[in-house]
Amino acid sequence: MSTCRLNPTIEFEHADIEHAMQNKELLSMEIELSLRCNFRCPYCYVPDKETLQNELSLAELCDVIDQAHSLGARKIILLGGEPMLYPYLFDIIEYIAERNMDIEMFTNGFGITTGIAQRLFKYKVSVALKMNTFDEKKQDELAGHNGAFTIIQDAFRNLCTAGYPSENPFLAVSTIICKQNIDELAGLWQWLRDQDVLPYFEMITPQGDALEHDDMNPPLEDVEDLFRQIEKIDREKYGIKWDAQPPLVGSKCLRHLFSCLVTSQGDVNPCVGVTIPVGNIRDKPLKEILAESEVINNLRKHTVNIKGPCGNCDKASDCYGCRGAAYNLTGDYLASDPLCWEHGSKETEIDYLPFAVNTIIPQKGAMRVIDTLDSVGEGCATSSLVVRSDMLFCNSDGTLDTAVYIEMAAQTVAAMNGFMERENSKEQLGGYLLGAKKFKIYAAARVGDRILVEVVKQTSFGDFNIIGGIVRDESGKVLAEGEIKIYEIPEGGVPQ
Repeated sequence: MSTCRLNPTIEFEHADIEHAMQNKELLSMEIELSLRCNFRCPYCYVPDKETLQNELSLAELCDVIDQAHSLGARKIILLGGEPMLYPYLFDIIEYIAERNMDIEMFTNGFGITTGIAQRLFKYKVSVALKMNTFDEKKQDELAGHNGAFTIIQDAFRNLCTAGYPSENPFLAVSTIICKQNIDELAGLWQWLRDQDVLPYFEMITPQGDALEHDDMNPPLEDVEDLFRQIEKIDREKYGIKWDAQPPLVGSKCLRHLFSCLVTSQGDVNPCVGVTIPVGNIRDKPLKEILAESEVINNLRKHTVNIKGPCGNCDKASDCYGCRGAAYNLTGDYLASDPLCWEHGSKETEIDYLPFAVNTIIPQKGAMRVIDTLDSVGEGCATSSLVVRSDMLFCNSDGTLDTAVYIEMAAQTVAAMNGFMERENSKEQLGGYLLGAKKFKIYAAARVGDRILVEVVKQTSFGDFNIIGGIVRDESGKVLAEGEIKIYEIPEGGVPQ
């Protein structure tokens, strides 16, 4: 019976993944060579295809590949935009090959002539060809490009002529599940299996252009039916067994345990779906970024940190749904995946940002000076409030005492920590505001004004943190800014 790989992007042994996690290393890395693309897929994760300024140079790309290699990475995955439009594609491919690293490339097939296909095969570049349907009209519509069907089919034939599919390099077909193609996907899956081509079918991540075209998403029950139908086909026809779970048909996504994405501007994100920059390779070495990132380390400890139904699921040890779907739909990268059918009636147990802070900060009543936690990122958060007349810090003339701006920043930090620790701590740990530094006041707010607060961790010394804070009104005008010093109470309480 066949034992072919289901998802070549997670081809690593459990022990190797554990080692990478413990040592803050990598097994693979995804790179956006450029955002330049000739297709306009309505589900694309890139919202602005024209953002081509300040992209990484060839030298910078080679340098980050070396950094990944020194961190243990065995595989580089080339993304775009469209990689075939990148002028130095084969320079990058040769550079990776010289370091004996595996190469995978996701492509729409543009420019893959017979000669190019032969070169890709020569360098053992495993190719994931984006193909959503055998229907020419549908394919052109799903690519946003007249003639896309012909481009893809020509590329497929040329790749096969060059020697694909093989064990190394493999050929895969990358397919998104949508209303337009869901009825034909079980048949497409079988056709690909029969051709020894790896099917890589995935749900649409709700980000970028996909947010403007959410009518493409089939009902969740139809998606589950497709997963289970293909699960049965694989088991009965091909002798391949797996459990159906989103977002990938026939496989699972655990890439945050051992991988990361480097964008075309040098930002390091956990993945394509979790668009939280945790650092930039132009500012800091990749090793330091991975070691210091709260987001990366929280995701690598997913069995402890994932919240809600996903955290309590009996599959939680080796599944966390789609972190991209969780982040884009809830604002919280550690939230449960709202698109997982396993949750059933537990949807109400999933927290969404903005989140009312009354249950996650110790300040109550008139002492509470923020209303909602609006966003959480890499050591940063935003909150908002509407100035109330019953606030302890509200003057008789309706103006807000400007000293309260410091407390707004401190409570935003408390809300960020309380939200991230939600469900993971038996008690709310809290902390102390130790003081402020260089905190400049520019203007006072009044009753009824909506205030926006932004905090960023600047420096940490154990449990002591220096936080940068900015307070703005709804128009964006800065009312106050400066630094505050916070002592966060560690687990076990304040040391004696």
